[in-house]
Order: sequence, then structure tokens, then C-alpha cells
Amino acid sequence: MNTKSIPLSGQDISEAEIQAVVNVMRSDRLSLGPCVEAFEASCASRVGRKYGIAVNSGTSGLHLCVKALGISDGDEVITTPFSFIATTNCVLFERATPVFVDIDPETYNMDPAAIEAAITPRTKAILPVEVFGNTAHFDEYERIARKHNLLMIEDCCEALGGSLEGRPAGNFGDCGVFGFYPNKQITTGEGGMIVTDREDIRDVCMSMRNQGREGHNHVRIGYNYRMSELSATLGSIQLKRIDQFLAQRRQVAEWYRQELCDVPGIKLPKFATPEKASWFVFVVRLDESFSEADRDAIYNELIKRGIGSARYFPPIHLQKFMRELLGYKPGDFPICEALCERTVALPFHTNLTYDEVLYSADVFKTTLAEYTK
Repeated sequence: MNTKSIPLSGQDISEAEIQAVVNVMRSDRLSLGPCVEAFEASCASRVGRKYGIAVNSGTSGLHLCVKALGISDGDEVITTPFSFIATTNCVLFERATPVFVDIDPETYNMDPAAIEAAITPRTKAILPVEVFGNTAHFDEYERIARKHNLLMIEDCCEALGGSLEGRPAGNFGDCGVFGFYPNKQITTGEGGMIVTDREDIRDVCMSMRNQGREGHNHVRIGYNYRMSELSATLGSIQLKRIDQFLAQRRQVAEWYRQELCDVPGIKLPKFATPEKASWFVFVVRLDESFSEADRDAIYNELIKRGIGSARYFPPIHLQKFMRELLGYKPGDFPICEALCERTVALPFHTNLTYDEVLYSADVFKTTLAEYTK
């Protein structure tokens, strides 16, 4: 049995980040200081927005956007069942109703036609996700929102550095939210960033992230969603290195493509402009000849053989609490469900070497062959 171990993900922290964090620790400001302000300005500038609002997670950022836009009881928000659960939870936090639509089987983002078909008089917003960093259809989502006078929150937590026809991820709709968990393109450890051109969104989100404070008074219900100076300075140095990170991640993705392009029974991820893609993960889709049980067996075998792997994503609408709350059932979104049953994420991060990619791909191909029918 193979004994070499290759983790699913990993961050790239240089001496520059370490020294910057040490310098902040020696300063007299660890929260709500100049490092947060600088990181906010840099992120906003990077994606062509006027304002950035740093928060302690992407989930917190999505929640603040939902609340800042006045989405609440009785409102419907059209979103995807193929995402991390936070996309839906942030709508439920404010007692609004998530309305799922099926996805495009090629891009894994929401099917634009399905969005239009799901609009009702109660629809207030669209909340699309750049799944795995793919920006496909976001111009279409924006056109739909404008046509029907709907709000749009861009969940770009997985897409920093990506673009669509020259427009950066984070530049669509009323506001966008990035996430900086350690497996993302850049990391702050834990953290997120709201970006927007709307001053009213900026002001309300900045107040709500700090217990609803304005000046010396607390004028609204708020939260402790602040980002620390330590996280912000880490993020600022990481952001300066992002073009290097993106290039390295594209190289890793290309290595996987070279090793797996001729393997029968699988479908590789597809970006419209791979030379400009912002890769979050590398997810292989098994074809219809494989069952969910086959996928799970392959996943377990990869883990046993030391190859980091994951199953992205469990369908949100079939989670137990979602079925109980909203009444969704198997078969409601067949494209999403078929995809969720057959995805396998392989090791992927900035510093993955060619030899590690080759080894991971070889183990995957060997394992896959054992279950090929």
C-alpha cells in the first residue's frame, strides 16, 4: 500500500507575512486599526469597487449583506443548492426563504433560465455563487436582476482573482463577499471581505460588524464580526502575492489536466478562460456509470492511500434540517443531485509540486480502475 501522504489543501505563508504579523503584535493596535483599513482599500481596489468592509468570515459578510439590503420575513432569495451551506444559512438567519434552482451541468453555477422561471412577486434578491472560482453566467445574473428590479449579492468567496470578460469577481450586483479561509486563494486564517459601490451598504455593514455602533452610540442591532489587525496585515501581504498564487494554481490545474485528460469515465472541471481562471479546488466528476456508493468507495480508498480528498458538495436542499424546514426532497434538482453524488476533489493548493500531482493522479487512476464497470 502507498504510504506517501499528500494533503487536500494548504496555505502559502512566507517570512514577509510572519514578520508583518509580528510587527502588529508589537504595536498598540490589535483591532479596528490601520491594517484593517489598508486591507479594505486594497481589496476594493483589486476588484474595482469603491468600498471594502473587513469581517471575521465570509459567512458573516454574507449575513451582513442580507441584513443591510433589508431582506427579511416573507422575502424570497433565489440561490443554488450546490454550494457551501453558509450561502443558504445567511438567508435563513433573517427568516427569509431560500428558493433553490438547478445548476448548469457544464459550469456548476445556477442555470440562468431556471432563475427567471423561479421569480415570483415575493422574490427580492438573487444570491449566486462562483462555484469553485468559476465566474460563468454572472453577467447574465446581473441582467436578470436589473430586468426584474431585484437585488443581487455575489457570493465570490471562492473566486478572488477571477474575472469574466474583463470584470473581476466581486464586481457584480449590489455587493460581493470574499472568504479567506486557509484553503482559499489568499488567507487571513479566518476572515472575509464585503465589497460594494453603495455607500449605504458600507455604512450599515461597518456599523453592524461592530455591535451596531456609530460613534459612541449603538443605533441598531449588531454583531461581533470584526476582523483583527493581525488577520488584516496577513491578508494585505497575501493580496500583494495573489498574481503569483493564481499563476501557480493554474499550473497545478494544468498538470492535472495533462495527467487525466484521457482517462475514461471522468469529466474535468471547465473554465471559459482557463488562462485567467482563479482555481479554488480541482474537482473531478465521475460519469453516470458510477454510483454514489462507487464515489464514496473511491474517496475512502484515496484517503486510505494518503491522498487528500473531499466530496464537494452535499446538496443543501437534502440536508435534514432543510428538508424539514422547506420540504425539499430527492429529485427536486436532478442535475445538482447527480453532480453531488459523483464529485471527487483531489489535492490542490499553491505549492503542490509536479511530482505530487503526478503521484495523486496515478493513485486516483489506479483506484478509479478498480471500480470501472
